[in-house]
Amino acid sequence: MSGLLGHFLQRFVRRGILTVTTAEGETNTYGDGTGRPVAIRLTSRQAERRLLLDPELALGEIYMDGGMIVEQGSIADLLAVSLDQPQMSPQWGRLQRSVRYLFRHAQQFNVRGRARRNVAHHYDLDSRLYSLFLDADRQYSCAYYEHPEASLDDAQLAKKRHIAAKLLVGRGHRVLDIGCGWGGLGLYLAETAGANVTGVTLSAEQHAVAITRAAEKHLSRSANFLLQDYRDVPGTFDRIVSVGMFEHVGVDYYDSYFQRCAELLSEDGVMLLHSIGRSEGPGITNPWIAKYIFPGGYIPALSEVLPAIERAGLLVTDVEILRLHYAETLKAWRERFLARREEAEQLYDARFVRMWEFYLAASEMSFRKQNMMNFQIQLAKRQGIVPITRDYIPREEARLRNAEGQHSPKLQLAGE
Repeated sequence: MSGLLGHFLQRFVRRGILTVTTAEGETNTYGDGTGRPVAIRLTSRQAERRLLLDPELALGEIYMDGGMIVEQGSIADLLAVSLDQPQMSPQWGRLQRSVRYLFRHAQQFNVRGRARRNVAHHYDLDSRLYSLFLDADRQYSCAYYEHPEASLDDAQLAKKRHIAAKLLVGRGHRVLDIGCGWGGLGLYLAETAGANVTGVTLSAEQHAVAITRAAEKHLSRSANFLLQDYRDVPGTFDRIVSVGMFEHVGVDYYDSYFQRCAELLSEDGVMLLHSIGRSEGPGITNPWIAKYIFPGGYIPALSEVLPAIERAGLLVTDVEILRLHYAETLKAWRERFLARREEAEQLYDARFVRMWEFYLAASEMSFRKQNMMNFQIQLAKRQGIVPITRDYIPREEARLRNAEGQHSPKLQLAGE
């Protein structure tokens, strides 16, 4: 098996420096000698066999299980090398991807009950886990780095401000936040913009936290959070926003998603969709991510999203692509998480911590080394709803920044 693995690595690793020690103690170095050296040791022949047969799934699994030890560099460095190769997988790996593509509709069969279970798998973990690495407002989506020196808290605040500016939110506007998380964006829109917000989530943990936070800020009357599927929300809204939720919808539900949004949006309303996207056309969810992190999840290509928007009768009024913003966000999360890994182990165990380290590192490197990005799509039902030039966005941001100063919130460290 070591000989087959070595042959595979010699063909696969064309860039970087990767040194691999097998279970038998044989050591070889692969790549072109550039970049930061990375060295790993495989602890068993079973780990070698799993890596050779299904590298996309096995790499994360054997790291979690202790079958692979990183002896030089970090798991993030290893993933940076792995995801920077011109050929991502051997021929049998491409066959596996083809088979998985055929079954992606079944994997994303997100009917109401299954959607709720998928959300609970990730978001109903011990809330103290997220406090270890998120910003003080618990924003669990791509931040917006207005300048390279921005802190995570500043970048997440800038993200909320940027989204609110595109929504053109005014006092008294009825806002629906689809996938409201722990309530941070909804509370921002209620407190800073004076909107009446309804947030919906399928996570019991997030729902409980959002309600508590609204009460603490005395915003319960203007920020109402519901444990409810967006498909069951009644009424119409002046503004609809969805951040980091669309990745859980599934390709077979894009039409119903946008049709329902069209029904919920008033005739002169504005919607803003913020989602991770892929730049290379339709694909599959990485099997390790689908199994351990986001069951039922899928990162869409714009070519899959825009036709569904058109069929729903909605107009695209603005599209913005955020490229490396999420890479920087994930880097900050990973560094903060690792700085408190002992606390994470106390909440769960060492295997769980390795799993989350791998998840954060793999996600970061997919944005740095591959063609992942975030998109923000602004939507309306008719022409003339939003200004015809984009200079209104910085004007709105300045107005919102001034309103933030009037509230002068005291930022806390995550976990306080």
